[in-house]
Amino acid sequence: MSKSFLEAVEARRSVYAISKESPISDDQIKEIVEAAVLHSPTSFNSQSSRAVVLLGEQHDKLWDITAETLRKIVPTEQFEGTAQKLASFKAGYGSVLFFEDQTVVKNLQENFALYADNFPIWSNQSSGILQFVVWTAFAEAGLGASLQHYNPLIDDEVKETFGIPAEWKLIAQLPFGKTVTAPGPKEFQPIEERVKVIK
Repeated sequence: MSKSFLEAVEARRSVYAISKESPISDDQIKEIVEAAVLHSPTSFNSQSSRAVVLLGEQHDKLWDITAETLRKIVPTEQFEGTAQKLASFKAGYGSVLFFEDQTVVKNLQENFALYADNFPIWSNQSSGILQFVVWTAFAEAGLGASLQHYNPLIDDEVKETFGIPAEWKLIAQLPFGKTVTAPGPKEFQPIEERVKVIK
């Protein structure tokens, strides 16, 4: 196994302090996401994963939508902390939205009825792999990012605002930008309690 790959895996961290700058071009951002979508594995080679990259004002709009949605449901006395967190995401350069195409999932359920209950689970696993690949590739390119989950609260307005097909299910949001403050040391549980080798 390539040491450089494991080093990239280790370098990927949740970075919350990001700025509206990018060490790479918009074209390079697009190339990373496209390569990740093309080559990340999916169950039954379903290729059900979808990604939308929001830059500039469109990125800002996403986090404005999220803030206004949460303002309606979070108690006023608790909203300040929520607003600060959302502002930190909006402070980034862009966001990647990860979706799963439910038309693909439903077709698989119909064509392979024996596994019907598993396809939504496998779909989420496929999305998780894609999220990890994009996130790790961004880290390698010098972009800080963190994975967020404001779905399903924002789903309808996101679809309407950005022209997303109704069949696409929002799974996660990845705000990214130039790292302002690197994350601190990470604590780990004893690896012996988490990995067993049986011969």
